[in-house]
Amino acid sequence: MKKNGTKESRFNLWWAQWLNRRLPPAARVTLAHKSIFILPTGFGLFWIFLVLILFVFGTNYQNNLVIGLSILLLSLFNTCIIYSYRNLAGLTLNASVPPQAYAGETLVFPVKLSSSQPQFEVQLNYPDNRIKVIKTIGEEPIVTLVPFDNLVRGRVSPGRLKIESRYPLGLFRAWSHVNLDNPHIVFATPLASHSQLKSIDADNQNITGDRGMHIPGVDEFKGLRQHIPGESLRQVAWKQLAQGRGMLSKEFQQPQGEPHWLIIEDLNSPSLEKQLSELTWAIDKMSGRGQVFGLVIGRKKILPAEGDTHRVHCLQQLALLPQCV
Repeated sequence: MKKNGTKESRFNLWWAQWLNRRLPPAARVTLAHKSIFILPTGFGLFWIFLVLILFVFGTNYQNNLVIGLSILLLSLFNTCIIYSYRNLAGLTLNASVPPQAYAGETLVFPVKLSSSQPQFEVQLNYPDNRIKVIKTIGEEPIVTLVPFDNLVRGRVSPGRLKIESRYPLGLFRAWSHVNLDNPHIVFATPLASHSQLKSIDADNQNITGDRGMHIPGVDEFKGLRQHIPGESLRQVAWKQLAQGRGMLSKEFQQPQGEPHWLIIEDLNSPSLEKQLSELTWAIDKMSGRGQVFGLVIGRKKILPAEGDTHRVHCLQQLALLPQCV
């Protein structure tokens, strides 16, 4: 059993290396003769067996009608080789940026498909994952979401995407394995907890406080709103008024108090994964409330800010921490 397992792992390694040389990773791939493989299916092998039986029967009993039928079936078999190849040849695949995801969720990798000729019943799937069937592909690009089950955080690569077709009669299986070079950073699984919401000056305020939130002020420009009669004319957005957008007032805001600091100090702690999950939840919660916060990861400090860009940056830094062994 051990020898068989070693042989299988060696074969898998050789196969992966051969594919990397023949089909190197690329964000855009067009299938051609170099990247398409064709073999008969089980039904196709049965078809050939039936052709042989009919031919032997026809020659043995000198029945020209049966011999003609066997030749017709053989010609149909050969014709299906060409159509099976044509149903994948010229298919162009483009990788797109996947949506944000957390560990334990099913990731979806968007793939844009187009072809210079109509193609039918094309199947897409990543290894050991569900199959996505595309009924028709034409010149007009379409985007399909290919599922990928994932349980871990960090930089996740789905591997090679298998494209398969058994069109038109199921006699042949034409397929390809392409690497669209689309790794994705998966965030840690959120876990509701207030224990990670520490202030750097040990104020012990939690997420229900107002620190880091914005209140009306004069520091930062927030946006425009409808002008209220009686307001100071100094608040009027004269430029927008000249553009014919109506009477609008400028609105300003300022942070209330000191920003929150989220801290994780011991990166070798046995409970690191739990702490990362709690911090992930805290970051999402505070971003949803519009609060300003900073993040301390060991000796690394991310300065306080707000907004979705800041949220994603913090979550990515947590996700990319080394896994605990």
